[in-house]
Amino acid sequence: MIRETTANDFEQILAFYPVAFPDEDLRPVVTGLIEGEAGVLSLAAFDKDALIGHVLFTPCGTERADRSGALLGPLGVLPPFQLQGVGSGIVRAGLERLTSMGVAQVFVLGDPAYYGRFGFAGELNIRTPCPIPEKWGDAWQSLVLNDQVPLAAGRLALPTPWMNPALWEG
Repeated sequence: MIRETTANDFEQILAFYPVAFPDEDLRPVVTGLIEGEAGVLSLAAFDKDALIGHVLFTPCGTERADRSGALLGPLGVLPPFQLQGVGSGIVRAGLERLTSMGVAQVFVLGDPAYYGRFGFAGELNIRTPCPIPEKWGDAWQSLVLNDQVPLAAGRLALPTPWMNPALWEG
């Protein structure tokens, strides 16, 4: 089952991240986004009542004040449930909701082979808010939804929880 999260899911979300991302502490950014940012779309996949996958879509725009974008991430699935379509299901559900909300373009920093399956392609006009390693250039991607007009060229503007350069350095 995939659904938007509620305040009742917050403890499971916080417990999920150290298991899904054992080498990164993403809880501060996740907490900052869920508790402090309006419009963040938080979706989770559940096996019975247990959270097994989670993704955030953060409203964003460019420095030119166009706020019709969304940043996909983080996206995680617990190891025992990986390679079973859970992550793909959450991403597809999120893209459907964003389309219905009128979001024009979705951005992601991730594996081009994985995100290419959804139609994401290399992004050249919108720069990341913080520098990324040169070797990750192909990982910065976007998807324009439903023939919308892409965001104007510039640097992506994101809420404060995303502005930690360490999140973009690898």
